[in-house]
Amino acid sequence: MDATPEMRRTPREPVKPDTVSPALFAHFVLRTSNFEAMRTWYKTVLNARVVHDNGTLCFMTYDDEHHRLALVNVPELQKPAADAWGLNHIAYSYRTMRDLLSTYVRLRAEGILPFRPINHGPTMSMYYHDPDGTGVELQVDAFPTKEAAAAYFDSDAFRDNPIGVLFDPDELVKAFEAGVPEEELMRRPVGKAEGSIAARR
Repeated sequence: MDATPEMRRTPREPVKPDTVSPALFAHFVLRTSNFEAMRTWYKTVLNARVVHDNGTLCFMTYDDEHHRLALVNVPELQKPAADAWGLNHIAYSYRTMRDLLSTYVRLRAEGILPFRPINHGPTMSMYYHDPDGTGVELQVDAFPTKEAAAAYFDSDAFRDNPIGVLFDPDELVKAFEAGVPEEELMRRPVGKAEGSIAARR
């Protein structure tokens, strides 16, 4: 007679309270009353595809994860007050400066422009607003390794200016196309960005 499932079980070690970080950031969910506009915007900006949409819930992804973003259609929501706490922005990284600039040029042609292009030092970043006003940062690392970028956070330059220096994305595209070395384009110039940390980040 075959063993029952209970008899075939092999006990495991007890689950210990180990300190374990998440393996990856999976997705985020936005409630919106601008469902169509938000769906179109995120599909365009992230080059995403819809994996499910029933008019109330929309799930999107741009890689092999089953979904990276979900939208929930809730009529008559109110815009958050400017002085309310909560999410300021979300950020996406590109592999190369060319990828970031190519995305900028593509979105520019769609009339989607960054409201804040800034060289933070560790990253070159362009900030956008989605139709509901949430900030979306598109960035590329300015250092060849994660270790080098992390070290910059402990530098005098970053302590003196943890926000960054604004740049003109059109001029950056021209300089890139003209062959200026990427290391030079990535290097944060001396200067200070105007405004508060809350406004800039």
